Formats: sequence, structure tokens, C-alpha cells
Amino acid sequence: MQRTITSFGVDERGEPLAQLDCGHAQHVRHDPPFRLRPWVLTAQGRASMLGTGLDCLRCTRLEWPDDFVAYKRTPEFTAQSVPAGLLRDHATKRGVWARIIVLEGELRYRIPSLGVDVTLSALHGGVVVPELLHSVEPLAAVVFYVEFYRAALTHD
Repeated sequence: MQRTITSFGVDERGEPLAQLDCGHAQHVRHDPPFRLRPWVLTAQGRASMLGTGLDCLRCTRLEWPDDFVAYKRTPEFTAQSVPAGLLRDHATKRGVWARIIVLEGELRYRIPSLGVDVTLSALHGGVVVPELLHSVEPLAAVVFYVEFYRAALTHD
């Protein structure tokens, strides 16, 4: 899944990392002949790549990004009170992840672009990836809520 490069950094070993708008970091090495990324070797080259896309496999695997914190939560919904917007395809904003927490019953969760069609329960919640269309469908009686997360603010 394509994500936008927002900045660059290095890992604990000094290896170059691209920070992506989804919250994940991805190594961007120049390792000829396997990986040809000469742009990573200079500040000017890295700057030229800001705003371009990289494939983020961690998003495709529904892997939670590091250092994200909860900032908002919906009320609890039931099969009768679930908003209509959640029943049809919708998405969170750029950089906003969410967790679907089922307290009772079961909820069908679909992410068409990833081929995900699973049943969520109190034992198995759902991960919402930023900007990906998804929907839910109550399976009989259910109680659930959604908790939203974003990158933690850092203060230097």
C-alpha cells in the first residue's frame, strides 16, 4: 500500500529510515545491485523524495505503528444504535489509526482493498488503518466502541 514519505531519520545503527504518513518507518538503503537508491546518500537526494510514495507492507499486514496514543473514543454502540456511516465504506483521516473494541457479541469487519472479511469479538478486536475504506456489520446482538489513535506529540 502506497504511503507518503514525510521525513527521514536513522535507526539505532545509523541506517537510513523514511518516516511515512501512516506512522511507520521504513529502511531506505542504497545497496547495489539489489536496491538502487542513490538519493538516500545525500541530504539533497532525501529532500527530493519528500512527498513521494513508498509501499508500506506494515500497513498491509495491519501492524500497529510505534508510539501512537489514544486521543478520542466513541460511545458504545449496539446493533440498534450503530451509526449508518459505520455500516458502509468509510475511512479515517491520514495518520489516524483506530481499534474496534467489541465488549459483547460479534461484529463483521471488512477492508475490501486488503481482502479482509473477519468476525470481531471480545477476544479479537479490529485494527483500522488510516485512509483505508472499511465497514462493520453487527451479527445479532453486539456492543462495541472505536478508539482513535495518532502519533504521540514529542517535545524537545
